[in-house]
Amino acid sequence: MANIILVMGLPGSGKSTLSNKLAQKIGADHFRSDEIRAKYNDWDFSESGRRRQAERMKKLGDESRKTYAICDFICPKKDYRNIINPKYTIWMDTIAKGRYEDTNEIFEKPDNKLDYHFKEFKSDEYTKIIAKDLIQFDWKKPTVQMLGRWQPWHDGHYALFERCYQKTGQVVIQVRDVEGSTRGFDQDDNPFDFEKVCENINQHLNSKGFTHGKEFIIQLVPNIVNITYGRKVGYKLEEESFEEKITKISATKIREKLRKDGKL
Repeated sequence: MANIILVMGLPGSGKSTLSNKLAQKIGADHFRSDEIRAKYNDWDFSESGRRRQAERMKKLGDESRKTYAICDFICPKKDYRNIINPKYTIWMDTIAKGRYEDTNEIFEKPDNKLDYHFKEFKSDEYTKIIAKDLIQFDWKKPTVQMLGRWQPWHDGHYALFERCYQKTGQVVIQVRDVEGSTRGFDQDDNPFDFEKVCENINQHLNSKGFTHGKEFIIQLVPNIVNITYGRKVGYKLEEESFEEKITKISATKIREKLRKDGKL
């Protein structure tokens, strides 16, 4: 589930320009309201139609597999903003009136719960400001990779994460795309999809004080079964050893218990 960024404002305020640039800068999904309406052939701008569009934008944002999903949407009323329930809200307050009078009439100015309030057409400058705030994971900094199925993520995985984090201060957790797959070495029980795996990892690491996009990121990767390299080129493969209470933790047994308890 992505963190939703709502970029709102009247038509012609520069929402889409900023959204396009920001999506490219931070690697976010960009859901533009007009394109979504066209996809569903839904041009109903009544109260019910606008509410339906807000619900649709919310669903798309929640289903995104990226860290961030940008909902580029006029979102004229507070009720619609509550439906989307964004992590961050950006108001492009650059014009007094848009080109559609019906939208002007119902547009409700946001309250003080804004993360960014921009009043000029300076999308390049704003993109840099927002990206600096949102992306604290340093792609140039030495980083430790964790590759696995995480079916499910458990305390043993967290112990490994702690070791990895101590090495460089940031970790990329890569999730093999194995949902429903029987490819691999005795690894054909993969009931959790990527969204659920991310949810499990994020909840656990957040409870330990770690933040996605700062100390760690999660990536979906193909069903990797071999890692091959030719010679030493700046990285190494390491196996970590743990005490018995950690090594005895079994994802297989956890899945068995979840099934027995009717939770899987």
